[in-house]
Amino acid sequence: MSDVVIEARGLTRRFRRVVAVDHLDLTIYRGEIFGLLGPDSAGKTTTLRLLCGLMRPSEGSARVAGCDTVRQAEALKRQIGYMPQQFSLYGDLTVMENLLFFADIFDVREPERSQRIERLLRFAGLEEFTGRRAAYLSGGMKQKLALACALLHQPPILLLDEPTTGVDPVSRREFWQILTELHLAGVTLVVTTPYMDEAERCTRVGLMYQGRLMVCDTPARIRQMIEGEVIELQVGAFRQARLLLQDAPGVVEVQTYGEMLHLIVDNAEERMPAIAARLEEAGIPVLSMRRTRARMEEAFISLIRRQNARLQAETTASGAEGHGG
Repeated sequence: MSDVVIEARGLTRRFRRVVAVDHLDLTIYRGEIFGLLGPDSAGKTTTLRLLCGLMRPSEGSARVAGCDTVRQAEALKRQIGYMPQQFSLYGDLTVMENLLFFADIFDVREPERSQRIERLLRFAGLEEFTGRRAAYLSGGMKQKLALACALLHQPPILLLDEPTTGVDPVSRREFWQILTELHLAGVTLVVTTPYMDEAERCTRVGLMYQGRLMVCDTPARIRQMIEGEVIELQVGAFRQARLLLQDAPGVVEVQTYGEMLHLIVDNAEERMPAIAARLEEAGIPVLSMRRTRARMEEAFISLIRRQNARLQAETTASGAEGHGG
């Protein structure tokens, strides 16, 4: 239990009739990169705010770094670094002025102050931009500055809310290189993200949907939750092919990726010839077809569809019982 740094039990937050976080049970261990993954309005940001002590739960409780997030919120601030989704630093202050301001907030004094700021500037690649106002930094640089400010008091736990949303691909890669270095240094990271490729970088991932934690496991085990094998298909008539294959024998699910179709089937090797023949008979040219490894995208979409199907079946059964009564 000494390795548990975040523990939530029955954590719930309601906004009038909307349940943003629904009886969340969560355990995160020291040194993990834990990814909280889900679509918009899944409850990721609210969960992070609850764990930071910035928001009181409607029900349940959470302990972070040994601190109760409600009763010990002030003590908790020393143990965590929090980076919100929206850039929250002072745009009219320079990079250096923002760092100095946060050093004052966290009571970081000399000589540690200068040493930490110098190290963080080098770490984040901001050494040449100390005199630039934060408002005039690129998106990637703003995120690196926000991270540097969150690290000034050397917290053992970092909570990052979609830190790379809206950032260009090069900056995203650089940002994750920084996070990897922090992970290797022993910092526990909790990162919310809508990006499946970022989820693959995490040691464990929690999939949130409609305020609930659907599954929590390693990326490899989550990929294995797909009920079947994946065929990647590119065809000349995309929409027609999708409709044609939805009820084809052995096809469990059809997912769309750009102009590619990903078919989840019971047996890829056995079904590929029949699928090709079905498309040819309909006059739809097959440009490419291959068996491929299941990714987080397929797993997540498949889990959501199964969840929705269960909920719909429960609603239908409940309605039928009520009508019968």
